[in-house]
Amino acid sequence: MRILGIDPGYAIVGYGIIESDNGKLRPLDYGAVETPAKLPTAERLMMIERQLEELVNDVKPDEIAVEELFFNTNITTGIKVAQARGVILLTLAKHCDRLFEYTPLQIKSTVTGNGTAAKTQVQFMVRTLLRLKETPKPDDAADALAAALCHALSAQGIKRGLK
Repeated sequence: MRILGIDPGYAIVGYGIIESDNGKLRPLDYGAVETPAKLPTAERLMMIERQLEELVNDVKPDEIAVEELFFNTNITTGIKVAQARGVILLTLAKHCDRLFEYTPLQIKSTVTGNGTAAKTQVQFMVRTLLRLKETPKPDDAADALAAALCHALSAQGIKRGLK
């Protein structure tokens, strides 16, 4: 099964693609869609849509895992990220009907065994589980791979009757 993980954002949308085959996990690709700060909001949202459509058409994922929003105290940033997340969900849903959402707590718990794990712990486990030589950059790509891993590991547990 090919899983696309997404870490939603406005300036940076992280993505990570893994393959899960009978418990064997293999990284395929990761990176980020970045939008320039100088562009108007509508143009940035269209840029996210276009690049995600290209990605989904190239990757052809079987399933997609998206991290849910964690709101910080900056409401202006939160609104723009929420707008971007809406565009992201709509774009992905138009191309794949197997879309799953996970909270940061669920992702951390599944990937590290600790729902309050630090970002460095999550990155270490992403690197370890996928046998990567270095931590994926930007951090948003590592977060997207963590979302994909969360989905893969959760799906394995469900199939085995563990969840």
